[in-house]
Amino acid sequence: MWSWVMHRISGVLIFFFLFVHVLDTATVRVSPEVYNGVIAQYKNPVMGLGEAGLVGAVVFHALNGVRIILVDFWSGGTKHQRKLFWGVVALWTALMVPFLVRHLTNVFTH
Repeated sequence: MWSWVMHRISGVLIFFFLFVHVLDTATVRVSPEVYNGVIAQYKNPVMGLGEAGLVGAVVFHALNGVRIILVDFWSGGTKHQRKLFWGVVALWTALMVPFLVRHLTNVFTH
């Protein structure tokens, strides 16, 4: 059940990011100065943490999507769904730890 909940939450968060991304990119048609002002607002540690959360949501959503495909289309998928979920968690952690070290170092040192 937690996998289902986290998949839905990550999907909604990604959707809201894409909505905001389209809006802030559309400001370039209003004026380059407005666009530059919006982008300048993103250059702070809070947004850096938000970017880290976004990457975490996208990576989890993608990996869990592959797990869902395996459960749906592999005959042994339902039998092994708990192991597949923990595999998603392990792979997500293995991918996110190096990313977070690098990203957060850049966020808090520049």
